[in-house]
Amino acid sequence: MRKEFIGFTILCIAGLVALFYYEFVITFWILAIFLIPILLVGWRDMFQSKHTIKRNFPILGRLRYIMEDLRPKIYQYFVESDINGRPFNRLDRSVIYQRAKLENSTSPFGTQLDMYEEGYEWINHSIAAKDGHDLNQDPRVLVGSSQCTKPYSCSIFNVSAMSFGSLSKNAILALNGGAKIGGFAHNTGEGGLSPYHLELGGDVIWQIGTGYFGARTKAGKFSPSVYAENARHPNVKMIELKLSQGAKPGHGGILPAKKNTPEIAKIRNVEPGEAVLSPPFHSAFQTPIEMMEFIGQLRELSGGKPVGFKLCLGLKSEFISICKAIRYTGIYPDFIAIDGGEGGTGAAPIEFSDSVGTPAREALAFAYDTLVGFDIKDEIKLFVSGKVVTAFNMFKAMALGADACYSARAMMMALGCIQALECNKNSCPTGIATQNAELVKGLVVKDKKVRVANYQQETVKAFVELLGAAGLERAEQIERYHINRRINFHQIQSYDEFYPMVEKGALLRNSVPMNYRSHIDRASVNKF
Repeated sequence: MRKEFIGFTILCIAGLVALFYYEFVITFWILAIFLIPILLVGWRDMFQSKHTIKRNFPILGRLRYIMEDLRPKIYQYFVESDINGRPFNRLDRSVIYQRAKLENSTSPFGTQLDMYEEGYEWINHSIAAKDGHDLNQDPRVLVGSSQCTKPYSCSIFNVSAMSFGSLSKNAILALNGGAKIGGFAHNTGEGGLSPYHLELGGDVIWQIGTGYFGARTKAGKFSPSVYAENARHPNVKMIELKLSQGAKPGHGGILPAKKNTPEIAKIRNVEPGEAVLSPPFHSAFQTPIEMMEFIGQLRELSGGKPVGFKLCLGLKSEFISICKAIRYTGIYPDFIAIDGGEGGTGAAPIEFSDSVGTPAREALAFAYDTLVGFDIKDEIKLFVSGKVVTAFNMFKAMALGADACYSARAMMMALGCIQALECNKNSCPTGIATQNAELVKGLVVKDKKVRVANYQQETVKAFVELLGAAGLERAEQIERYHINRRINFHQIQSYDEFYPMVEKGALLRNSVPMNYRSHIDRASVNKF
């Protein structure tokens, strides 16, 4: 194609010269304005050295990159079915949009799901169902151990961790405004406590990651005085210590340089215009015992507010070691947030997002059973996140031991996210995952905060209706036998068969087949 393009160039120039010579001036200028830029681009393609396709196929080679950019949009809108889209299918996206807009979210003509396909799940309902309208329409859970002096009454469905920086200021304002309207909590993510988390007065769960943003010295170490100042803010209801996240466990957070504006850099106490890479480990502690002591320090400095930690489950022996440290020190975290390996993020290496971290269902069941086995669950509430979109997702999570749920991407869709898959490019067309001022202006906080509240409230309402259908009155009554899962065409099992319950205190009495000794001593817990 290089020779053909050279010939095309010669032909075009000869034609233009002929038009000019024979005084077809208007035609000459029309064609010149159209052809000359194309020829210049084509010659540039031939002499650049980075892209072989463009070098060998001037102009035409660019179509590959155009189609590559358009492919996800074409597939989403014209190819995929309602049930096979990824990361979220159209059915899930539609129910979020409909609830956010208070539109009809019922489904006509029956389910599109194949009930005989492996993996299909359903709830065991009761003949003695209860009227959902007679049940508590705002179920909540009181978070705070016996060592917490300021427990927090938390909604069962809250905004999961998303940082200012990853998200725009308007997105943060709308999420927090929605939390204020609906009476639920908004997790800040590890990017620090920004003014936009506080401006509209919604309840805040302040997450502290390995970078200690909002609680650090200039050198990046934890600062007790800076932490205490922010932790005692009246809008901050709980503090969450982040060990790892589902989208990239063991990797650390990433804020691309193009998103690190001077404003964000000031909030995080870092240099602007540089990529911000949080380390994959904490510098404030190194062992489970030191971690429990650090949690006790965080709670004391906050004035007695609930303090917990978040992790994506990895080595089970490490979680058992943490539970041993809780027993050894007598310091109880007020809650633990389990983030499933299916969690999302604005930017993560593909190997981490696809292949690292335990999925939420298995992680939650193990965490709950381990806490029960060590007889410490009564002191600790369990949160879970990882593609929690519908009331059925919440019901399944609570069957496995969750006390409350987080959702991030569903809340983004309530804001207007269209799953454009451009979160890591600073070009989010809906103004949510970008710092481009022109795109951010398109997100109107006054409208979107109402949609976030609508979605949360409608989903909780649907959850209460599921409780009634199962003949239950409270979320605490949900058991594993309430959920069935098809394992093949002829067989089904309930969750209590998939995930047998551990007897309370069993791990204190019996040998634990892990890397650490089963009895409680410092040697068995003083390392991960």
